[in-house]
Amino acid sequence: MDKKVFFAALDRQRIETPSWGYSNCGTRFGSIPAPGQAKTLDEKLEDAAIVHRFTGICPSVALHIPWDTAPNGDWEAMKRRADQLGIRIGAINPNVFQDKRYCLGSACSPFADVRAMAITHMAQECTAIMRATGSDTLSLWFGDGTNYPGQDDMRARKRRMEAALKEVYAGLPANSRMLVEYKCFEPSFYHTDIQDWGSALLLCQKLGPKAQVLVDTGHHLSGCNIEHIVAILLDEGRLGGFHFNARKYADDDLTVGAINPYEMFLIYNELVAAELDSDAVASACAKQVAYMFDQSPTLKHRIEATIQSAVFVQEMYAKAVLVDRAALAKARAAGDVTSAEDVLKDAYNTDVRPMLAEWRTAKGLAAEPLKAYRVSGLKEKAIEERAKRHGAAAAGSGGGFQ
Repeated sequence: MDKKVFFAALDRQRIETPSWGYSNCGTRFGSIPAPGQAKTLDEKLEDAAIVHRFTGICPSVALHIPWDTAPNGDWEAMKRRADQLGIRIGAINPNVFQDKRYCLGSACSPFADVRAMAITHMAQECTAIMRATGSDTLSLWFGDGTNYPGQDDMRARKRRMEAALKEVYAGLPANSRMLVEYKCFEPSFYHTDIQDWGSALLLCQKLGPKAQVLVDTGHHLSGCNIEHIVAILLDEGRLGGFHFNARKYADDDLTVGAINPYEMFLIYNELVAAELDSDAVASACAKQVAYMFDQSPTLKHRIEATIQSAVFVQEMYAKAVLVDRAALAKARAAGDVTSAEDVLKDAYNTDVRPMLAEWRTAKGLAAEPLKAYRVSGLKEKAIEERAKRHGAAAAGSGGGFQ
């Protein structure tokens, strides 16, 4: 492939980092403190800016409300702070699962006052933050569902969800969109109200063109063919976003690429193929997909884990760009299954690290982002400064959780 074409493709790659990935992370059994971890939104923005500084592909940070708060409610000031740091505010993620009043559901709750609380949070509070920060994406995930047969009427819950999302959709700011995420189980283990991509797609189709499906790579049953889901949603023009992570069992939220790197390559292969497709719907859809990490870097330093993920997805994207599309089409047309698979394996087995290092150097970036960060002294500086700012708690106990 021509180097200019290859580098131009790398120039287009963007992936968002999550504010919650820079603070207390851990497991469902509790969070794990670490020295120098971010405690305020301002510090999370600082960390996100560092990731972008070393990778060049992470210019935005997603917020989770009310996990993230602006001092005195001044979200315009937080926007200015992000601008000052060279990044921007990305997707706004409402929290409609943590409050105990959501124990029987939020948008699907059998209680009208609980549904109203959830709708107000999404359609008023979070959209106001979108307007103030310049965010163009409202990203929705619901823990709604039931844990026991007979607990609630599943068809009635479906209608409640539709009615709630119609109100939220109507309140979206101009030139923005709504991403609807799904999850096969947890915390509801009998049924989940938006349990798969089909349920999410049905909702989006009823809401309108500004509603699209968000795929989280950890939100599927074992053995699920995620790239197939991606292909279908692209063809329908309804793939809106990704939350990248890795899992061994279920929604483990591990560092991207930690478990099944070939799966990520195959997902990117579908996305790149759609970008190049002559079909206008699939091509346009692929070019506007919003990518984000949604990982809990257990036992890893937060910034290091995020840089590690960024480097990995850049490698998988680069490999997908290198797929010989003409050779693949020829093999498929001839029914040559072995050659078709080998075309993909040839691209996957290509060592793209030297090419990425060259691209980074040309951009004024460090050739090896993680190594450069680790010798920069920025981690030690944050530990020292934040310990002074927040007291001994910010220093942490150290241990292995670096």
